[in-house]
Amino acid sequence: MNFPKQKIFTALKVLTVLVVLLAIGLYFFRNSLLNQAIAKVTHKMAVSYNSDFSVKDASFEGLSKIKLTDVVLVPKNADTLLRIKNLETSVSLSSLLIGDVQVGTLKVDNGYIQLVKKGKIRNFDAFLKRDRDDSGKSEKRKYGAFAYRIISKLLNLVPTDMNLENFQFRIDDNGKKTSIAVNKLVLSNKQLETSIHVVSKDFDQRWNLKGLADPRNQKADIRFFNLDTGAIRVPYLDERYNLKASFDSIRLNVENIDKSGSELHIDGYTSIVNLKLNHPKIASKDVVIKNARFDYRFLLGDSFISIDSTSTMQLNKIKVRPYVSYDTEKDTIYTLKVDIPKMQAQDFIVSLPDGLFTHFQGMQATGNFDYKLDFKFNKNKPNTLVFDSKLKKEDLRITKYGEADLNKLNGEFVYRAIIQNVLQRPVLVGNANPNYTSLDQMSPFLRKSVLTTEDPSFFSHRGFINEAFKQSILKNIRTKKFSRGASTISMQLIKNVFLTREKTLSRKLEEILLVYILENNRIVSKERMLEVYFNIIEWGPNVYGIGEASHFYFQKSPSSLNVDECLYLATIIPKPRKFMYQFNDQGNLKDYAIRNQKFLKNLMFRRGLLVPEDTIGQLPVYISGNARSLLRIKVPDSTAIKADSLAVDDEFDL
Repeated sequence: MNFPKQKIFTALKVLTVLVVLLAIGLYFFRNSLLNQAIAKVTHKMAVSYNSDFSVKDASFEGLSKIKLTDVVLVPKNADTLLRIKNLETSVSLSSLLIGDVQVGTLKVDNGYIQLVKKGKIRNFDAFLKRDRDDSGKSEKRKYGAFAYRIISKLLNLVPTDMNLENFQFRIDDNGKKTSIAVNKLVLSNKQLETSIHVVSKDFDQRWNLKGLADPRNQKADIRFFNLDTGAIRVPYLDERYNLKASFDSIRLNVENIDKSGSELHIDGYTSIVNLKLNHPKIASKDVVIKNARFDYRFLLGDSFISIDSTSTMQLNKIKVRPYVSYDTEKDTIYTLKVDIPKMQAQDFIVSLPDGLFTHFQGMQATGNFDYKLDFKFNKNKPNTLVFDSKLKKEDLRITKYGEADLNKLNGEFVYRAIIQNVLQRPVLVGNANPNYTSLDQMSPFLRKSVLTTEDPSFFSHRGFINEAFKQSILKNIRTKKFSRGASTISMQLIKNVFLTREKTLSRKLEEILLVYILENNRIVSKERMLEVYFNIIEWGPNVYGIGEASHFYFQKSPSSLNVDECLYLATIIPKPRKFMYQFNDQGNLKDYAIRNQKFLKNLMFRRGLLVPEDTIGQLPVYISGNARSLLRIKVPDSTAIKADSLAVDDEFDL
């Protein structure tokens, strides 16, 4: 009975001796192991990243504390990427042996990381390249496992106790310079506190980060705010991208990082107070978001990355439930779903960001609504694109308009176009204007032609055409730019009367909301909308309204225009100031313009908008009005004409 126990005790003694011997061996050979590790890193940097890595002195103090001096990383033929004067850290030797580096403490004194771009050469390019397999193709990663592995390694490198002093992060982008100096950063007992000095071309500020940082338990709750008065300004973006950004404070919370099977879950929230943005592509004014919060749940699996539908985004009083997914299991599929639960219309209006919806300021509404958007794009099957937008309203009614009073369309008003920020001459929309033309005073062919080219379903839709949106999205995806819009006549009318022609996010969002209100609250009849449209749009340089246009081109009243003249006028609406390019040097329509008119005419025949009798006796389009002076008509050579005349006279004499 005692024999087995004696064997166990003997084995334990042997194991203890081996552990002691191993510890003694590690202790005596620890500097050798450290130098070997540095040599491996040096070789890796040289071979894989074409960079020189060096450490002047490296040594252990005790069993786990490492001291390094003059740590330098310099890419070949480029500026120094990293330099640290003094670095002290503690690592577990046992974990170091198996290649799992876990930093215990870290102290850094005097150092910097700098990202430098000179011309097209960047000192960090070598570190951006992707790992590739032997076939030269990018290896398909399992997103969840890959992300968890990277996160774990990064968190292991974050020490439980840290002290940084006089460490800088610098950016030099062809002379656009920003310096973020960490004067002091302390992480102790899971509490983080910093003192940061930011210097850019236009400002000098002191920032502070403080809060919970627990890398081992994968949790964080950090707040970011300004030590000086005023908002925190974001450096570099202004000089590089012409984007001015500032905020009062940011909070970042990571509550949970958990891997269950093949899925990785990351939960937490982030919030920002008084975010201010200014960029010419966003709006002409500062855009201010007073309060925004994002409660997120990221999911990563073997073949997908997504923001789960349990996530919520809150913008003032507006709450949104988003679902975003990138899936590569069979095809490459992008999915976006947006759900705005039932809310009061007035809460929505007052929650719109200042500067982004200036025409809605002062607007009041009653009733409720909810909204759903469903978008799905299959990269391998683009024609299966799904775009479904639904707004459900309950007793929704506008009781007071803001800057854009849509009732204006029902009466007489003065219209002034804005072209390239220049206010054009006033045009009276009403019977007091001798050029104003009511629908019943226009050729019926004009209405049919313009609706054919601009908006065939104008009288049946409610401001938007889903299929047009789908085709617009498809073309923009294929061309990788905004090369096609999906504007209806309703949208063009709103843009012309109430907005500007600036290509900004603000203008487009306001246009969409105003069109919805106009079309779904029966504020103006379709006939009145079309009549105003015909009388305000630009038909040529400084030519506004069909009354002016018909005389400018044909010296006729709008009621006398024939089919071909109406078709011509319809084709120049997209680019009225370039109408002259449709004509050759003889003053006749070019072949492509004639083919286009023939195509449109046949289309109108097929749709029953024209009958053969409508085109009997039609002559080619001839510009006879003041517009003719803008055509590039070639003047005959007078010398040649005279010679021809003499030749005829001589022949007659004979």
